[in-house]
Amino acid sequence: MADTAARAFIRTRRREASPRRHPLVATAMVLPLAALLVFAFGGWDAVVTQASSVGVMLGR
Repeated sequence: MADTAARAFIRTRRREASPRRHPLVATAMVLPLAALLVFAFGGWDAVVTQASSVGVMLGR
């Protein structure tokens, strides 16, 4: 039991020590994938259609 608690403590400390990524860096990482998906699945029209469908489903 004590061994499990020690490992959990180490994992928690490791998570706290890791630096957080800046939002602009995260955006720069995601944009190429987003552009690829927009190209692969039919552009903004498909995105707007899906968003509209979800909005109708949610009652908005």
